[in-house]
Amino acid sequence: MRLVSLQENLKKGLNLVGHITTKNINLPILNNILIKAEKGNIELISTNLEIGVIHQLRGKIEADGQFTVDSKLITEYVNLLNGTGKVKLEEKDGELRLECGNYKTKIKGDLAKEFPLIPVIPKDTYFSCQIADLRKALNSVIFAVSTSENRVELTGVLFSFLKDKLSLAATDSYRLAESEINVVNKGAKDNVKVIVPAKTAGEFLRILNSLDLSSLESEVDVKIYITENQILFTVDSVDLISRLINGHYPDYKQIIPTQSQTEILVERGELTRAVKASALFSKTGINDVTLKFSKNKIIVSAFSGASGESQAEIDATVTGGDNEITINYRYLIDGLNNISGDLVRIGILNSNTPCVLKAEKDDSYLYIVMPIRQ
Repeated sequence: MRLVSLQENLKKGLNLVGHITTKNINLPILNNILIKAEKGNIELISTNLEIGVIHQLRGKIEADGQFTVDSKLITEYVNLLNGTGKVKLEEKDGELRLECGNYKTKIKGDLAKEFPLIPVIPKDTYFSCQIADLRKALNSVIFAVSTSENRVELTGVLFSFLKDKLSLAATDSYRLAESEINVVNKGAKDNVKVIVPAKTAGEFLRILNSLDLSSLESEVDVKIYITENQILFTVDSVDLISRLINGHYPDYKQIIPTQSQTEILVERGELTRAVKASALFSKTGINDVTLKFSKNKIIVSAFSGASGESQAEIDATVTGGDNEITINYRYLIDGLNNISGDLVRIGILNSNTPCVLKAEKDDSYLYIVMPIRQ
């Protein structure tokens, strides 16, 4: 194997794929990145057996071949090279010889035949969506995924495809986040629901965040391919393939309140500030703050026998009867931080039912927080 690539392109590719490599005593080759130069394509490949990432690297192939080297070592070395030069890579005698300007190195590696195979997913049917839309939607729900292994299905993000819409949902039983975006169906089945592991969603979000959208062609979208137990995300020069979580995701629509006794419209920043101030006096481990809604105001309060108490009053438009709810302030702040726009709508039936948060003029995002029962 012998190839040439710009240091800038090689650095970008190694940083993209190297993130998922893991230290594995039983299978040390999982620490490595596979460099593959065949049939006119240069690929950088990594896997942890759950997720695989493939990056199409720009460069010139002088001799076909493939070889694997330690991910951390080659990535850190290439990151330190002068960013203007070409990097020559050649596999010889069980080593990867790398040359850039006045830098030369030899990195010991392993044969490519030891590297795990990455599953191949057919690319005849798929869903596509805009990069910015999926990035925003993933960001706004992934934090609500459960970290407990007691219910494995809740440790992932539910992707629900219905005609021209994709709904992303995540819940840990204490709060729920749902975001909806537009998609284009290219021959795929309608009404498809799959559970994507949180690690996969997070890794793909990291890849999306690394893309410079201004430098991409306007027609570049995310393409999503689905099989019975695998999902493939393709964007720009990167493919990410992952196993899906087997299980039945709960029908979360049942817990979304269909009516409310009190509707509140409040400035998001003011409410966030008042909640953070009162939260300093919430009970440790409970994180409780109480919101009282009455005519044209919200009173946010918290009390702790250890630290004292706090109360903040802010202006709001309140319709319906007076009401109040005690909730975990951390969950409330998470929701407020992910609602777009300056004004937030809050709907509440009573102190024992979830409160619903939405943006003033955008129904594509929904956030629900369960109350702390007194």
